Amino acid sequence: MKTSKKWLCTVVSCAALTLAACGGGQSNTTASNPSTEGKTLRVGMNAEFAPFESLNEKKEIHGFDVDVMTAMAKEGGFKVEFTHRPWDSLFAALGNGDVDVLASAVTITDDRKKSMDFSDPYYQITQVILVPPTKNIQSVEDLTKMARVGVVNGNTGDLAAQKIFGATSKNIARFESIPLLMKEVESGGVDAAISDSAVVANYIKNNGDKGFKMVQVPDFTVENYGFALRKGDTATLTMLNDSLKKIRENGEYKKIEDKYFAE
Repeated sequence: MKTSKKWLCTVVSCAALTLAACGGGQSNTTASNPSTEGKTLRVGMNAEFAPFESLNEKKEIHGFDVDVMTAMAKEGGFKVEFTHRPWDSLFAALGNGDVDVLASAVTITDDRKKSMDFSDPYYQITQVILVPPTKNIQSVEDLTKMARVGVVNGNTGDLAAQKIFGATSKNIARFESIPLLMKEVESGGVDAAISDSAVVANYIKNNGDKGFKMVQVPDFTVENYGFALRKGDTATLTMLNDSLKKIRENGEYKKIEDKYFAE
């Protein structure tokens, strides 16, 4: 996901958006681990990236990342508070201490590792092409013939487009969020879009009547999402990795995965 373009953002209150897995209760805590008992992690996310995080009708954050992190908190004996922020503000919020963790479908990259630490990978995706019914795109070569290809600004889809067209190419149309990008694809304002496979699949699943299709190409490599932390925060890193391992072993992770991604 993205690089920053500074713009004024309104941060939704942590207290208003503290959630539990599967639906809007308070944060879970267990007292089984004295070293983490009572610790509260302030978790930043951009809730415009369904099915990983989005806002429901009550403006509560929900999604795969929310459920995974809440299950981890239950197993690890800590609390979580979720806040919705524009993507462009997330990395700065982590760096200056406004949040402790980013759980927002953040791709682990070598460049990002220079300024932050990452948990073990918790989900794997690749970039794909979202193709409207009026276009015939089967490869990156076909994509290069399109006048406007949409991406979310700074997402790894943007980086993929830059490798194809060049960083300053006019062929790349950048948008601030997935909802805005999808609206532009629907209206015909762009010829196609590049984004994360699970996000595109979720969009197609919920818009089956529109005739869109997802095209996977070998040019896009596999990516891993991780929870991002400040450099050197080894205590939190260990806590997250231990709790992630626990929910994988006890089957809770698989239940959450099936809830959001089962066919």
